[in-house]
Amino acid sequence: MSIRQKLLTTLDMIKWAHSIFALPFALTGAMLAANGWPPLRPLFFIIVCMVTARSAAMAFNRLVDARIDATNPRTRMRPIPAGTLTPAFTAAFTIINAALFIASAAMLNHLTLLLSPVALLILFGYSYCKRFTRWAHMALGLALGIAPAAAWIAIRGSLSPRILLLTLAVILWVSGFDVLYACQDIDHDRREHLYSIPATFGITTAFWIARGLHLAMLVVLIALLHVFHLGWPAAVGVAATTILLAYEHSIVSPSDISRMNAAFFTLNGVISVVYFLSVATALLLH
Repeated sequence: MSIRQKLLTTLDMIKWAHSIFALPFALTGAMLAANGWPPLRPLFFIIVCMVTARSAAMAFNRLVDARIDATNPRTRMRPIPAGTLTPAFTAAFTIINAALFIASAAMLNHLTLLLSPVALLILFGYSYCKRFTRWAHMALGLALGIAPAAAWIAIRGSLSPRILLLTLAVILWVSGFDVLYACQDIDHDRREHLYSIPATFGITTAFWIARGLHLAMLVVLIALLHVFHLGWPAAVGVAATTILLAYEHSIVSPSDISRMNAAFFTLNGVISVVYFLSVATALLLH
C-alpha cells in the first residue's frame, strides 16, 4: 500500500470529516472572545489546531484500542486489527499531528503554547478511561469541551470564567450522546471488563442518564445567552438545538438502537453547526 493510500485509510479510520462536531464550538468560542469575527490569522491557526489535535487524538485512540477493537464485532474490521494499517504508521501519524498542533499553538500566543501539552494529555488520556471508570463518557466530553475555552485563549491570551459555560455545555452534550452510542457495545464491554454507563447500569438507565445530560446542556445554553447578552438569533439556536436533541432521542430507544449512527453522526453534526450559526448571527447583528 502506498503512502497516499495509507493516509487515505488513516483519515477514514479517524473519521476526519467528523471534525465538524467540535470545530463549530471552537469557532463559537473564538467569536465570543472577539465579540464578532476574529482576525483571520488566529482563526486560521485555531482551525489548524482543532484538526491536528483531533487527528492525533483519534489515531492514538485507534492505536491503543487495537486489541479491544479486534474483540468487538462492530470494530474488528477497523484498519489496525484488520491489518490494513500498521501500528508504526499510525503512531507516526499521531506524532506528526501532535507536533503540528503544538507548532500551531505556538503561532497563537504564549499561553496557548504553554497549555498545548495539557490539551494533548486530556485528549490522549480519554483513550484509557474506559479501562477504569464508568464515567469515561465525561472524559470524552472534556476532550471536546476544552475547544471553545482554548479558542477564547487563542484570541484573548487569557481565560474568562464566562466561556467555561460553553465548555460545560459541550461536556454535557458529548457525554450524553456518547452514553447512547456506548449502548451498542454493552455485551462486549461487559465481556471484556470495560467500563461504561450502559455496561454498569443497563441500557434503560443509560438512556435516562443521557436525557438528563442533554437537558442540563440546554439549561447551560440558556444561561450562556444571559451571560453574554446574546440576542434573539442565539435564542433561536437554543430552540433549534432543543428540537434536534428531542428528535435524536425519538429515533433511538432502549429497545431499538438500530438508527444510532444517524443519531450520533448526522444529527450531532447538524446541532453543532446550527448553534454556531445562531451565535455568529447574534454577534454580527449586535
